[in-house]
Amino acid sequence: MRKIMMAALAAAAVVPTLAVPTVASAQSAREVRESRQEVRQGQREVRRDLRRGDYKEAREDRRELREDRQELREDWRDYRKSHASVFRRPAYVAPRGYSYRPVRVGYRFAPAYYGRNYWISDYSTYRLARPGPYQQWVRYGNDVVLVDTRSGLIVSLLASFFL
Repeated sequence: MRKIMMAALAAAAVVPTLAVPTVASAQSAREVRESRQEVRQGQREVRRDLRRGDYKEAREDRRELREDRQELREDWRDYRKSHASVFRRPAYVAPRGYSYRPVRVGYRFAPAYYGRNYWISDYSTYRLARPGPYQQWVRYGNDVVLVDTRSGLIVSLLASFFL
């Protein structure tokens, strides 16, 4: 068996077209956008089925919705893996007098944590959703948090976002 594998590797090295292709991954923004649209369509179908009282159909649509969400997560992982250099940032420096500690949604940040020095203004580069009014994506350690800038409350948290 070992000889066969060595022969296959040698053949792949000599003739690159014989190499086994790796698993295809969704890289384009179009494919991710289509996956998001499928998720939204699945959510609408589940709500429609529940309104009608068709629980059997709603169960099937929920199953499809889970599959669509899984595909969207895989698309995101593939994008992040193929664009790893974008997700490698310089070391995080906390505001003076503060240090990093894990937080959750609903935690209230001190204003120093969501100052302009920590904003992620190019959120589309990282495929983050557009922040709502009075909200801002902020880097906190290797995490990314969506902060309500009026109150300092964390609205959303993406842990271990940066590599």
